Amino acid sequence: MTQMTSLHEERLDFVFRTIKATGARRVLDLGCGSGSLLYRLLADSQFDQVTGLEDSGVSLQQARSVLADYLNEQPPRIQLVRGSYAESNPAMAGFEAAAMVETIEHVRPEQLSRVERAVFGEYRPGCLFMTTPNREYNPLFDLAPGEFREEDHKFEWDRRKFQRWARGVADRTGYEVRFGGIGEFVPDLGHPTQTALFTRRD
Repeated sequence: MTQMTSLHEERLDFVFRTIKATGARRVLDLGCGSGSLLYRLLADSQFDQVTGLEDSGVSLQQARSVLADYLNEQPPRIQLVRGSYAESNPAMAGFEAAAMVETIEHVRPEQLSRVERAVFGEYRPGCLFMTTPNREYNPLFDLAPGEFREEDHKFEWDRRKFQRWARGVADRTGYEVRFGGIGEFVPDLGHPTQTALFTRRD
């Protein structure tokens, strides 16, 4: 799994650089897990306010331990919130940038419209950077046809499906979207990780 681990680090660094390049000072990490991206953001003085939203209590405990020094700052720049980005939450509105790193594929397909309403309809960050596995690349990880990279994944999209979904969301909610990838590009298969950068039109 070394291949996956190094991709994980490369992905976090890529997301960090993308968010930093937007110039944002207030950032929301949706599905922040154990805080790896938050840690990178807090180490950079550009970011004044960083909020992590996470549904899993276990992951939040890990994040609290990873980010302990930052949580003890006065006043702290970091806030950790237990909750789901499929739910309405007025406190999540008003951020300049947001990230969803390898988290959309953990959502049941029938919940995707709720995520769209909450994240793009209510939270409405200035921009949002999303990453998700590219299913076309899975054979290179020695996965069997139909096998997911993690057993908790509810789906894994190929590039065409991801782009169709993301364009639909962008059109319905007033965002532009640009696509890219992270990791080694292979002709006909693409990158192991696919990305979408949503930017609000207004």
